[in-house]
Amino acid sequence: MKDQLFNDPDSLQEDFQFTAKVAEVFDDMLERSIPFYSEIIDMSAQLIKQFVPARGRIYDLGCSTGTTVLQLARKTDASGYAFVGVDSSSAMIEKAVLKAEMYAKQDRLEFIQADIFDIEFQEPAAIIMNYTLQFIRPMLRQEFLTRLYQALLPGGLLLLSEKTVCQTSELNRSFIQHYLDFKRRQGYSEIEISKKREALENILVPFSIDESLSLLRNAGFKKVEPFFQWFNFSSFVAVK
Repeated sequence: MKDQLFNDPDSLQEDFQFTAKVAEVFDDMLERSIPFYSEIIDMSAQLIKQFVPARGRIYDLGCSTGTTVLQLARKTDASGYAFVGVDSSSAMIEKAVLKAEMYAKQDRLEFIQADIFDIEFQEPAAIIMNYTLQFIRPMLRQEFLTRLYQALLPGGLLLLSEKTVCQTSELNRSFIQHYLDFKRRQGYSEIEISKKREALENILVPFSIDESLSLLRNAGFKKVEPFFQWFNFSSFVAVK
């Protein structure tokens, strides 16, 4: 279903929430809002195959409708990984389960409706957080990443993708403008772009690349590198 959630210029604007309405259009929203989303999943699959032992357990925190784990299950089929998707939205989890059944991948996938702060990890060989940490209150991020580091098996992998900010204001404005141009090319109207920015303003707090790298290193990861960047979107790999 096409994302038209912010197409009504007369609707009252509220903070963004992961409701049933959002779940219905979320796959389209991802494809049209996240630059190179499919390519990041491809790169993640390559890193997983390189660093994660066969049949390892992989968690996707903030899995939404399960797109990432479904794609990774396809791309790593020979390795027999077990994927666990976690999301606090019941509507997202319901859609993820249906998609897994549709593509006959439910034998390798488990979806859990829960707050990611409450998860009891079972020997994760890898943890994925795609555009999830940015919704966690800044003061809680360090403690949360430290917990992920402690939960991972030795040699375990953390894959983190985030919207980022530049420390130079001129470049930051330039990068944001390139992103807005990207959304226009995806068919979003000026009203939709403006209203979604307003909805996310109070709940999505991006960090800079340096701040994200510092968080990961302070959590305990010794091997930390960006593996992708497109203007104000960045992905990082951290190895325990």
